[in-house]
Amino acid sequence: MSGAAGVPSELVAATRRWIDADPDPATRAELRRLLADASHPDAAHRAAAPADTTPGTTPDAAPATHRAAALAELSDRMAGPLSFGTAGLRGPVRAGPNGMNVAVVRRATAGLAAWLRRQGPAGGVVVVGRDARHGSAAFAPAAAGVLAAAGFDVRVLPGPLPTPVLAYAVRALGAVAGVQITASHNPARDNGYKVYLGGPAHAGAQLVAPADAEIEAEIAAAPAASDIPVRGRDLDRYADRDLPVADVLGGYLARVARLPRGGARRLRVALTPLHGVGGAVAVRALRSAGFHDVHLVPGQAEPDPDFPTVPVPNPEEPGATDALLAMATDVGADLAVALDPDADRCAVGVPVPGGWRMLTGDELGALLGEHLLATGRYPDPLVASTVVSSGLLAGIAAAHGARHAETLTGFKWIARAGPGLVYGYEEAIGYCVDPDAVRDKDGIAAAVLAADLAATRAAAGDSLLGALDELALRHGVHLTGAVSLRMGAPQIAAALERVARAGGPVERPAPDVLVRRGPGTRVAVRPSGTEPKLKAYLEVVEPVAGPRSLPAARERAADRLAELSAEVRALLGG
Repeated sequence: MSGAAGVPSELVAATRRWIDADPDPATRAELRRLLADASHPDAAHRAAAPADTTPGTTPDAAPATHRAAALAELSDRMAGPLSFGTAGLRGPVRAGPNGMNVAVVRRATAGLAAWLRRQGPAGGVVVVGRDARHGSAAFAPAAAGVLAAAGFDVRVLPGPLPTPVLAYAVRALGAVAGVQITASHNPARDNGYKVYLGGPAHAGAQLVAPADAEIEAEIAAAPAASDIPVRGRDLDRYADRDLPVADVLGGYLARVARLPRGGARRLRVALTPLHGVGGAVAVRALRSAGFHDVHLVPGQAEPDPDFPTVPVPNPEEPGATDALLAMATDVGADLAVALDPDADRCAVGVPVPGGWRMLTGDELGALLGEHLLATGRYPDPLVASTVVSSGLLAGIAAAHGARHAETLTGFKWIARAGPGLVYGYEEAIGYCVDPDAVRDKDGIAAAVLAADLAATRAAAGDSLLGALDELALRHGVHLTGAVSLRMGAPQIAAALERVARAGGPVERPAPDVLVRRGPGTRVAVRPSGTEPKLKAYLEVVEPVAGPRSLPAARERAADRLAELSAEVRALLGG
C-alpha cells in the first residue's frame, strides 16, 4: 500500500511514530520536511527552484527528481537503527533511527544502562566525554541525563577532550563504564558513541563480544526516546558531582610526563591536531614532559567540526599531512606529529634529504616497542601487535627476553592480550604505550614517547631513520604494504574462498580472517569493518648481511613486495 503521494504507508507510519517520540525539535522538523518533500514536492519546489530548461525535459521533471531523492533519503534514514558494534555507534548526524541524533543517543544509553544494571550493582560511576564534532555538545548531556536517571553516578568531562582522557578517567575513577561521543577520524558529517568498560582486569578497554550484541538487544527493547527518563538537560546539572576536569586532565598529563625514558629534551616539534580536540592537550603533554619547542599548524590548531583544510581528517590519507610538513620545513622542525581528531591515533614524520617522510604505522610501532623494552624496566613484559601488523615486534621482543602476543585487529583485543602487557600497537597508527593508565590507543602519549626517542637519538648524533637501520641489521628488513579492493559481500566471500584454496597452510584466527605465511612472507586478508572492501596486509622479510648490504636488501625487499602485491591483487580480484 502507498501513503501520501505514493510514499509507502508503512514508511509514513514509521516516520510519524519516530517524529512523535523525538525529543529534539530540530530533528523533528528535519524529518517532517523530508517526509513532506517525499510526499508533496510540486508546489513547494516549483516555487523555490528554477524550472529545468534542459531539452527534452518537462516542467515536472525537476520536482519529480527531487521527490525521488527525498523518498530515497527518507527510506535510508528509516531503514533500521545504527548497528551497535564493538566500537559502539557511528553514523551521519541526521534525524531518524539510522543516524546520530539525540533520540538515538537516548535509546542507546538506555540500553547501555539496562545492560550495566544486569552486570552488577547499580549506582556505579559512569564517565561521559565528547569531542567537538557536530552534535557532540548535545549528545553528551543526552547520554549523561539518561544514565543519571537510571541511578548511575555520572561524571561529565566538561568541554571537548581527547578520547584517551576519557579512557584514562574510566580507570582513574574506578568507573563501571565510560561513554565518549566521537567519530574519531570519520568524515565531518559523522558522529559516534564509543563505550569503554570498567572491571578489575581490563578497566578502560573497549567492549568486546558478546557485550556488543547484548547491549544492542537492550537498545532494541528500550522504549521510545520521549518515554526514557532523563534527569537534567545540560552539563551544568552535574557540576556538583563531576570530578573537576583539571583533576582528570592533570592526572593524565602527570602520567604522560613520566613516560620519557631518556634525558635529552632538545627537539623542535611541528604538530597538527587536524582540527580536532588534541592540540592544546598535546602541547601541554609535550611541555609537561620537557619538550617546550612545539609549533602548531595555525590553520588546523583549533577544533572545527567541518575539517575545512583536509578532505578526510585521517593522518593516513594522502594530503592530510601536507600543511604539517610544509610548516615543519618552515620552522626547521626535527619531528612532525599529526593526531587524528579525537587524538587516539598518531602519525610521525621525519626529515630526509630534500624534504620529509611520514613513517608507516609499523615503523613507528617497532621503534616505540624497542624504545620501551630497551630500558629493561619491566619484569616479564608482554608486548602485542595485531595479525595484520608487522612481525618485527615479535623479533624485538625475543631479543629482549619479552613475551609477544599476536591478536585480532583492534585495540579491544590488544588490551586483553594477557597479563604483564606494557605495550601494544596496530599498523593503523594506533599505539598503547602505557596500558596501566590508558588501556587503549593514545596518540598524545605516543607523540611524547616518539619525541623522547627522537631527542635521545639526536643527542647521540643519530635519528629515527638510523634507529630503523639498526633494527633492520639485527632483525632483517621488514617491509609492509597493503592491497584494498572495493567489492560487495558475495565477492568478498568468493575472494576469501580463493585465498583459502590457494595452496599451502592457512590460518584462520577469526572466521573472516585468513593468514598465509611463507619463507620471509606473510599475507593477512580480512574484510573492512567500516566499508565494502576486502583488505590484504602484506609483509616481506629480507635478511641483511651487514651495514654495506642494507641498501641492496631494501631494494630486494621492495621488489619482492611489489611481486607479492601483484599476486595477491590478482588472486583477490579473481
